[in-house]
Amino acid sequence: MLEVTNLACTRGEHQLFAGINFVLRAGELLQVQGANGSGKTTLLRTLCGFIQPLAGDIRWKGQSIRVLDEEYFADIAYLGHLNAIKDELNALENLRITCALAGNSVSDSVAIAALRRLGLRGRETFPVKVLSQGQRRRVALARLLISKAPLWILDEPLAALDVSAVVLMQDVIGEHLANQGMVIFTTHQSLDVAGVEPRRLQLS
Repeated sequence: MLEVTNLACTRGEHQLFAGINFVLRAGELLQVQGANGSGKTTLLRTLCGFIQPLAGDIRWKGQSIRVLDEEYFADIAYLGHLNAIKDELNALENLRITCALAGNSVSDSVAIAALRRLGLRGRETFPVKVLSQGQRRRVALARLLISKAPLWILDEPLAALDVSAVVLMQDVIGEHLANQGMVIFTTHQSLDVAGVEPRRLQLS
């Protein structure tokens, strides 16, 4: 369970938001909404522990993430609006490196299966620099299929995806929730997960 209490963040001298409170339990989906500049990405990065809040507390399984540190990081999978992949490496190499940095060992067969499920069959060993923007996003999203983290924090996960890939990601998120995972996300597109009504957090 993720508990957020009276969270406040600033950008420079400007307060982005304050008084953010919510509890997220296993199997729940939370969409963070708000206009551009309202602090959606800042909130997600704060929930990941990348940014120190001005005030408030974030607790995971009853303990502050400041205390948990690496134990908390092992339980989250973060996907930013940038893909964080290396153009000079191929899709498979990028996936291997990402998993290694997260402390997860992954076999080539598992990594290839993840890439293929996301529509990259035949492109597993292509340098990422020759892939389209949508294909690069799929490489980044393949991390989620391999991750064992229960909490997914996703910033615009559907960016650059075509209709078929959006449907596929909705299925992937639905499977994660059905397995008692949790997802917090932002999106400017429609994300419909069968059988799940997302809760919504509005930033003003």
